[in-house]
Amino acid sequence: MNHAAQGRMDRYLRRARAIPPPPIAGRLTRMVGLTLEAAGCQAAVGDRCEVQTGSGTRIEAEVVGFAGDRLFLMPTGDPHGLEPAARVVRLRGEGTVRVGPQLLGRVVDGAGAPLDGRGPLGCEERVRLVGTAINPLARRPIAETLDVGVRAINALLSVGRGQRIGLFAGSGVGKSVLLGMMARYTSADVIVVGLIGERGREVKEFVDRILTQKDRRRAVVVAAPADSPPLMRLHGAWLATAIAEYFRDRGANVLLIMDSLTRFAQAQREIGLAIGEAPATKGYPPSVFARLPQLVERAGNGAEDAGSITAFYTVLTEGDDPQDPIADSTRAILDGHIVLSRRIAESGQYPAIDVEASVSRAMHEIVPAAHLDLARRFRQALATWQHHRDLIAIGAYQRGSDPRVDAAIELWPRLQAFLQQDMGERVDFGTSLAMLETVFASGGSGADGRGGA
Repeated sequence: MNHAAQGRMDRYLRRARAIPPPPIAGRLTRMVGLTLEAAGCQAAVGDRCEVQTGSGTRIEAEVVGFAGDRLFLMPTGDPHGLEPAARVVRLRGEGTVRVGPQLLGRVVDGAGAPLDGRGPLGCEERVRLVGTAINPLARRPIAETLDVGVRAINALLSVGRGQRIGLFAGSGVGKSVLLGMMARYTSADVIVVGLIGERGREVKEFVDRILTQKDRRRAVVVAAPADSPPLMRLHGAWLATAIAEYFRDRGANVLLIMDSLTRFAQAQREIGLAIGEAPATKGYPPSVFARLPQLVERAGNGAEDAGSITAFYTVLTEGDDPQDPIADSTRAILDGHIVLSRRIAESGQYPAIDVEASVSRAMHEIVPAAHLDLARRFRQALATWQHHRDLIAIGAYQRGSDPRVDAAIELWPRLQAFLQQDMGERVDFGTSLAMLETVFASGGSGADGRGGA
């Protein structure tokens, strides 16, 4: 190296030594609500930091935004004990969670820490909490039916392995019972349950009452109840999905049950509003509607050599309003939706599935034409009865006026009986189809919906 080049190299090294490394520690400058503001620390969105006080309190927080040289953080635990000017230190190895087969049979919180009192998990592998996107052209298509053990769903709203279904319901219409039936009866290698933002009582109830001993051995429960900080509720949904992805990538067929997607959206709303994001639709900031597809798109079939994630997401319809912004948004990004009706539940029919308002977008690809025709005939007969029920109830309808209505009246007891199923009863796919055929076995000439006007 000549003298000129050596001189340039020396000057470059002197300048490099003069540039201080990015600061990894700063100070807490402000706390408003659950939002912490720190200065003097450099970190990226999604990084975790530890807030350390002089009294020995240590609280983990995540960077959720920034403005200039200020960082906005959200604590993952109870912020009690924080002090002004507390030290903020960036932690290493961020954005990953520990996973492994040791998770089977365990109950963990949104951070992956065990809640069941059975000691450490012992997981060594790490995956990204927010996952890695799959090339849409590399995914296997949905081509195989999945037996969920519920007659009405198997026969009228057939679900495909790798499909993503929304369960739309208000409060108190049997949503949890239906989820429990599908958790017990669905054919899957691994069950991952995400209880996000629900009552803490439901966690123990789900584990002890809904999952049998056999189911627990193949299940992982991630619980982030309603009293958890919003960031922990958000992480609980991400973690449940990351665990499902881990098992799918190893060839397992996974059933992912998330209760509920609405609480996930509400947690993101709390975070967005806390850091100053402007509300857009009914108080929900735009980041909520960006987060929903990011979460949902991670489920589904994997590549040719991987397994599948069949996902059921519950969506709470506030005031039983199907046009609720979260319900409306998720309906567009899912592969189908099952609607539970309060009116049907109040009539004593369980599961209270509103067949007319529900749809499986993959059904026409995975069942034969004869099955589709039977389901169509059932829907037509049910719709005809519902549209004329008031006239029939008051005796204003005269038999013989319309063959389709006559056929619906004849079929109605069998339609109603078909839709009802006890929570302890499992009906497999083949039996469901056979029972659907029986509904029309002795129907009238107009039972197929093709009678005269």
